Amino acid sequence: SEYLFLRHSPSYSVFGITWVTTDILFLQKRDRPLDIEPDWIHLGQTEDDIPINRYFLDNPEMMLGTMVIENSNRLYGAENSASCKPFESADLGEQLRTALFNVRGQITEVEHDDIDGIDNHAIPADPRVRNFSYALVTPAADGDIFADKIGEGQVYFRENSVMFPVDLLATTLERVKGMVAIRDCTHELIALQLDERGEDEIKAKQGELNTLYDSFTKDYGLLNSTANNRAFSADNSYYLLSSLEVLDEDNKLKRKADMFSKRTIRPKVVITKVDTASEALAVSLAEKGSVDIEYMSQLTGKSEDAVFAELPGVIYKDYHYFADGKYTYRTADEFLSGDIRKKLDFYGEGLILVENDPDRGTISVDIAANIAALQKVMPKDLEAHEISVRLGSTWIDKQYVQDFMNELLPASKVHRRDYQVNYFPRTGEWQVAGKGKAIYSDIHATVTYGTERANAYEILDDTLNMRDIRVYNYVQDAEGKTKRVLDKKETTLAQQKQEMIKREFKEWIWKDPQRRQDLVKLYNERFNSTRPREYDGSHLKFPGMSPEIVLRPHQLNAIARVIYGGNTLLAHVVGAGKTYTMTGAAMELKRLELSHKPMLCVPNHLTEQWASAFLQLYPAANILVARKKDFEMRNRKKFCAKIATGEYDAVIIGHSQLEKIPLSKERQRRLLDEQISEIEEGIRELEGADGDRFTIKQMERTKKSLELHLAKVIDSKKKDDVVTFEQLGVDRLFVDESHYYKELCYRGSFKKGTLLL
Repeated sequence: SEYLFLRHSPSYSVFGITWVTTDILFLQKRDRPLDIEPDWIHLGQTEDDIPINRYFLDNPEMMLGTMVIENSNRLYGAENSASCKPFESADLGEQLRTALFNVRGQITEVEHDDIDGIDNHAIPADPRVRNFSYALVTPAADGDIFADKIGEGQVYFRENSVMFPVDLLATTLERVKGMVAIRDCTHELIALQLDERGEDEIKAKQGELNTLYDSFTKDYGLLNSTANNRAFSADNSYYLLSSLEVLDEDNKLKRKADMFSKRTIRPKVVITKVDTASEALAVSLAEKGSVDIEYMSQLTGKSEDAVFAELPGVIYKDYHYFADGKYTYRTADEFLSGDIRKKLDFYGEGLILVENDPDRGTISVDIAANIAALQKVMPKDLEAHEISVRLGSTWIDKQYVQDFMNELLPASKVHRRDYQVNYFPRTGEWQVAGKGKAIYSDIHATVTYGTERANAYEILDDTLNMRDIRVYNYVQDAEGKTKRVLDKKETTLAQQKQEMIKREFKEWIWKDPQRRQDLVKLYNERFNSTRPREYDGSHLKFPGMSPEIVLRPHQLNAIARVIYGGNTLLAHVVGAGKTYTMTGAAMELKRLELSHKPMLCVPNHLTEQWASAFLQLYPAANILVARKKDFEMRNRKKFCAKIATGEYDAVIIGHSQLEKIPLSKERQRRLLDEQISEIEEGIRELEGADGDRFTIKQMERTKKSLELHLAKVIDSKKKDDVVTFEQLGVDRLFVDESHYYKELCYRGSFKKGTLLL
């Protein structure tokens, strides 16, 4: 649509009243993401070089004044800034009336691919009808301007800003009308529970719902039946209706859902006052997702310092993060976890800085307390006998391996230069340069720790790269082709030598006192400084969750980990409740505004089951569920637009459906460019160190493959102009049955906010 922008009034202050330049905007919610950027998102300049929105340059009649640079005493804003000076003696009301005639807005026609019976009898959407839902429309008795378009008891379908009548077979129409009545009654029952109405009112509505359900199922069968699914699946609330039935393994009715007879929604209770700092902490974690000391002070009526003093060892003041004159407070389980050694180094340096500052006595005390607490949880240093080291461990410097090889295989000084150990971090590969140059007279390489067919340098190279040594014979088959055949006897002999080299290294590595001390220190600093965080979800309250379902302690803790820990893998056994864990986590992230549009990616055949379980746990949730036909070519763009333009508590989508949503060309190019650059750097490293030619050729083939892929991305054109993943607005991704993605090549890495189940 064309949008109307009006600009009026200068910025100056008179008798304490501040006048500012004002833009009046009329906006229409988009039905789909923009394919082309509008001009008005860009800046332009007037003839006097004053920066101004491009819209006003193209539509000067919509600016009710003149842009000027003013230097006046104003309450807000910098001096010499642009403002809109009104026309002298102009009547603002008359100007506005004139400007309104310039509005060129219009309601864009919407394509309706999956609903039959579209005609030109569309009407503006009733705001009381939910988007993508059926509605029974009856014309008003008098004065309804659309009365001539509406049939008696006509079924309409709302899609964004319009509603249009649907043409259905008589039986299907009656099914839809019956399910609309059940749906509306269910929504009314949910609203009563959210409003905390009395038991009598809720019981009456439950009785109405039972009557409607029993009457409908008597004539048309279960809500989950194939016929009813086909008739009503286009309605966004179908999955709410399907959750009203609890089915057995044979898809027969086991019982009605709890909503028919019990309260199934726990309303949110707003806590405004508590007695103790401990209670305030629990409320802060539940409502804010963090230790909000200012909020806790308001709840208790005590000063922030007093609240902090009441929780020694429970919360800590983290001096790592200081902004806007405030410190960040953290719970003990968060503060006393992670890289403890790094935190001790930070606070140790901080204590030195403030010890001699008389104005920082309180800070000094806090830092000393932090250090004492961190020292108590610091993992105990391991001794050499507790550390397992093997050939090929990447934390061992290559010089140690070089020294070991020189002592194990004492070649002459002339030949020693031929044998060098290299390690290439980009490929994770070790290399023994010159491994094929062992001479027959070198008994250490060909007899003691090697064989005539596999010398010790070759065996060491395979061992460093975690490969079992193998010896092959090359023979010609009947067609004259050469093929290799494993020589079992020589392979067995070579593998025995390989075990000898491994044992020698284990004994050698700890022999030298200085080497032992250096390696033990390195190991502890690199691998023995982290204390895992233990997550406690007992404080979580879950407003809107059905009170009839009680999550178990391990589910609460897992949800806490998702909220506070970022990436999470729930490696739970079957039946441990991963579905409810994921659902609870998604809804809590949404409530705490840590996520705005979570997406749940599940196996294709489980999308409806997931939707039903989601709504059993959160009956009032607004979810969007992908159906199979939503990702047919003709419907894909439309469904992606639904995701992009809608506000949902969660989007549930199948694995194969997610794979059909492309990344933007810009992101694909960036990721491919990064990979190509990494491979090129790795090739340069290998070539500079006279690396293995076979490895270099493999990397060159990989590079060529990526370059071909990049060329296709650059030259490709969108076949159906589908919205890209970045445009969906999805900011949390939950992946169910993530083992389907094991050992697949993926570009980029999982960022914070990915949950794998």
